[in-house]
Amino acid sequence: MKNLLQQIKARRLALGFKQNDMPMRIGIARQQYQRLEAQGNPRLDTLELIAKGLNSELMLIPKEKLDAVLAVLNSDASAHGRADQMGEEKKSIADDPWEGFGDDL
Repeated sequence: MKNLLQQIKARRLALGFKQNDMPMRIGIARQQYQRLEAQGNPRLDTLELIAKGLNSELMLIPKEKLDAVLAVLNSDASAHGRADQMGEEKKSIADDPWEGFGDDL
């Protein structure tokens, strides 16, 4: 599974946002956001701002529930894929946890 910073970048790209778009969306300096995405160790309040700017929610998932949550997300992504009838190979949610989110934005 991708680390948190990779997930943030992947979500930003999936929404079609550039790095320069994020500071205005979340209210931090451009350099601060660039540093955070590249190597950051963001504080919780900064993560909450980023999640809001990416139309997302932060969530703490207990390890014993992780498989169930991933199964639900995978089944939702599979249903989304069947509706599209694209015939593309299905990816695991671990490969792209944002797959299917942001298509309507």
